[in-house]
Order: sequence, then structure tokens, then C-alpha cells
Amino acid sequence: MQVEEYIAYLLSSPRNSSCVQAGDVLQVSHDEVNRFLLSGEYQGEDLFKAVASSIELTGGTLTVDDTVLDKPYTELSSTEVVGYFWSGKHHKAVKGINLIVLLYTTVSGYSVPVNFRVYRSSEGKTKNDYFQAMLQQVWQWGLRPAWITADSWYSSLENLKFLRNLEVNFMVGLEKNRIISTQPSLYEQVGQVAIPQEGLYTHLKGFDFITVFRTVCQEGDERHYALYESGHDRALPGLPARAEFEALRLRHWQVEAFFRCIKQCCQAEKFFVRNTTAIHTHLFCVMRAFQKLAALTLNNLIDSMYALHKMIFLQAQRLFIANFA
Repeated sequence: MQVEEYIAYLLSSPRNSSCVQAGDVLQVSHDEVNRFLLSGEYQGEDLFKAVASSIELTGGTLTVDDTVLDKPYTELSSTEVVGYFWSGKHHKAVKGINLIVLLYTTVSGYSVPVNFRVYRSSEGKTKNDYFQAMLQQVWQWGLRPAWITADSWYSSLENLKFLRNLEVNFMVGLEKNRIISTQPSLYEQVGQVAIPQEGLYTHLKGFDFITVFRTVCQEGDERHYALYESGHDRALPGLPARAEFEALRLRHWQVEAFFRCIKQCCQAEKFFVRNTTAIHTHLFCVMRAFQKLAALTLNNLIDSMYALHKMIFLQAQRLFIANFA
């Protein structure tokens, strides 16, 4: 059994994924599917190499984020990588698998995953540890984004200093209690400071000069973002344009579309294997499936990433009706 066959199975599957179902579709035994999942040694570099020749390696935007793949009925003792993680969808800690991804968006707007980790408590690492290791790897592989973006979870001082040392521009979310100083010896929480529309050039305590932007969603919730431009003359308060910030924020939210797509179209969440290696292989194939969908969309072979299922089942339904009649 080949990896491409399993990827094609994931893309064509309308519902839950299992070794038995995959075996039926691919006309092999479920044991063969299980052996494939258990024998996989795929890493983030394999994900990167799959698309490296088809993307611009410089000038794009690299986004880090993580998602929880819900596993409410899985016993914690039966699966190493299942635990309780905070879910933005459920607004509470839920049982599941924590998937951490680097998503690269080229200058032309083409987005693909280029590295990933599955959180394992046994490794004794934090998500910030994974982030820094993943970023160092893609740098070694030759990726040179113009911007790094992340939400507030990844905006610790340690991470910000790590990014500054890479001499890369970045945009990160800021919690409202982060301390900034607009005047010498005057420190205030960012949530208590009036942020003008064009942004506020200020100093983040313990770090450096940044530009802070504020957004308000339809529900009235406020979000704050810090922009840091590497090599910027911080003695002069040069402000990035609001339009530049908004464009960058939209690129950052591409990762949310990515997570939604792999759950709805690539079987990222609804699968039935418990072994850590098998889960890792399955999720690698899930992200390769997304890369395939992105390429099909880019080449105008499908209208959108959600159109493939419709095309497959439209043909199958027409064939059934024709034979039934």
C-alpha cells in the first residue's frame, strides 16, 4: 500500500476514516492499512519537501497555530497523545489531540502546511518549545518568510526575542494585560491604553519597540496585536500603514481556514487508530491531502477545496441512477 493511495482515500471519504473502511475502498485487508500506518516514519521535512519546488521560499508569511482534534470518547489510558487542551471552538478544555502547524502563505496568496508536531506530554516540551524547534527547522530547509504571525499564546518574551534574533518581521497577538510604555517610567496595560486607528508606536516591557494595533469584532470583543519590523530605526516612530496590518491579519487567518478544511475534507478528526505512530502517519497524510487540494484549486481543476466531494458524489449518484433505471 502506498501513501498516495491513502491520501486519495482520505480525500474521497465522505465520513469517518478507519482501517476497515480504507481496506474496503482500496480493496486490501484492514491489516495492510494498519501496517502502513504503523510503518510510517514521516516527519515535517517530508511535508516541506512535497511542496518546496512549487512555492516561493522567500517573502511570504509563516503562521504558527494549533488546533484540538476532538476525541471525546477516547480513553486517556489507551492513547498517548490524547489529553485535555484548551479549545477555542468549545471555549473550554476538551479531550483531544493537539496538532501544531506551520502554515506558509506565499506572496501570491498560496497557503500550504510546511511543518507540524503532535503534542506529546511524555516529551516534556511546551508548545513554545515545539514552535521554536519547528521554526529552526524550516530555516535550515531554506524557507525565508518576510513575516511570522502567531496568536497571543506564542507571544511570550522568550519567543519574541527568539524571532528578533532571526531578524524577521513578525505580528503576534497580545493579551490585554501586557505592559507597554508610551513615556519614560510610565507603564500601562495595553488594554487600558487608547490605540489610534493608525497604530501606536510604543515599547513592550522587557522586549523592544513595537507598533500596537487594536481591532473590535462584531460581538464587541477587542484584540490587540504587536508588529515588529526587523532592522526598523527604532529611534524614529515610523508606523506601518493600517492597510498593511489588515492585509497581514487576513493572511494570519488563513490558518483557521486550513484547520477547518482538514477537519471537514481530509478526515483530520474522525479517524479510529490509537497507536502514536499510526496517528502521526494519518495526520501527515491529512496535511498532504490538503496540499493536494490546494494544488487542485490553484490549477483551477476544482472551484474550491470543498468542491471535490461534490464532484465525486455527483458522478457516483448519476452512475447509480443510470444503472438503477
